Amino acid sequence: MEEKLNKEEKRSVEITKQYFDFLDKHIDDVINGNASEFMELNQIARELAVSHNHLTDTIHKEKGNHPCHFYDAKIIDKAKELLANSDVSIAKIAMTLTYDASNFSKFFKKWTSETPGSFRKRIKKK
Repeated sequence: MEEKLNKEEKRSVEITKQYFDFLDKHIDDVINGNASEFMELNQIARELAVSHNHLTDTIHKEKGNHPCHFYDAKIIDKAKELLANSDVSIAKIAMTLTYDASNFSKFFKKWTSETPGSFRKRIKKK
């Protein structure tokens, strides 16, 4: 019984690592124009050869949050990076991340409590 549990734990860790590695590559692919839009969670699960429910349960068990939480967090991290390290317009960054400017601003503010413009101003002052 203990050996079976150990295999399940190892598989959970493996699925979690695969998920985060996949997110990193996929988000970079979207930013670089190699993918036209962000994949849905069920599509990612299919790519990882697990069911949507299994992926959701595994990530939640391993990391304490729904997989979409981490997906959104990684997109926000990339948005922050683009805002801080370039002079590209916020609208262009939004388009790069497959958002229209208004929805991007709402999404960004929901996660960071500030607009992309105020974030950029604050970071550029430092």
